[in-house]
Amino acid sequence: MRTDDLLRTLVADGDATEPRLVVALPVAAAAGLLVAVALFGLALGPRADLATAAQTLRFVLKPLEMGLFAIVAGALAVRLAEPAAPVRRIAAGLAAPAGLLGVSVAAELATVPAADWGRRLVGSNARVCLVAIPLLSVPVLVATLWALRGGAPLHPARAGAAAGLFSAAVAAALYALHCTDDSPLFVATWYTLATALVVVVGALAGARVLRW
Repeated sequence: MRTDDLLRTLVADGDATEPRLVVALPVAAAAGLLVAVALFGLALGPRADLATAAQTLRFVLKPLEMGLFAIVAGALAVRLAEPAAPVRRIAAGLAAPAGLLGVSVAAELATVPAADWGRRLVGSNARVCLVAIPLLSVPVLVATLWALRGGAPLHPARAGAAAGLFSAAVAAALYALHCTDDSPLFVATWYTLATALVVVVGALAGARVLRW
C-alpha cells in the first residue's frame, strides 16, 4: 500500500473511531472512578470541615482546576487515539486550567506575607498527596487505557500520557475533598508533582498497550 493510500485509510478509520471513543472513554472512566471513590472512602474520606471549606474560594478552586484539566485531557486522549487527527487546538486548551492555577498562585503571593510562603507551599499533606493521587488514579488510568485500545493512535506514548493526565486530574479532584491544604502554592507544587508521576506512567504504559 502506498503512503497516501495508508494515510487516507487511517483518516477514514479515525472518522469511525472518534464516536466510539467519545462514548467508551466516559463509560470506562466512570467505572474507574467508582473504584477510585471506593478506595477514597476506605483510605481517606472527606475532610471534617468540608462544608465550611466549600464556602471558600481557595478550596473551590482545587476541584475546579483539576476538573478543567480532566475535561481537556480526556478530549486530548480521544483525539490522540484517532489516526492523523489534529491535536494542537485541544492541547492549547490546557492553558485555561494552567492559567487559572497560575493566577491563583499570583494572587496568593500578592496577598500573603512572604514569610508565610514557605509554610503554605510545604503544607501538612505533601507526602499524602504524592501517594494518594497516583494511587487513586490507577483504576481510572487502567480503564482509560482499555478504552483507548479501541482507537489507533499514531503516537501511543503521547496518548498514554494524555490518559495519565486525565486520570491524575480526576484523582486530584477527588483527593481535594480530603486535603486540608488549600493554598494554591501547595496545589501548584505537590498536585503537579503527583500528576507528573502519573503522566510518566501513562506514557510508558501507553507505549506498550496502545501500540498497533
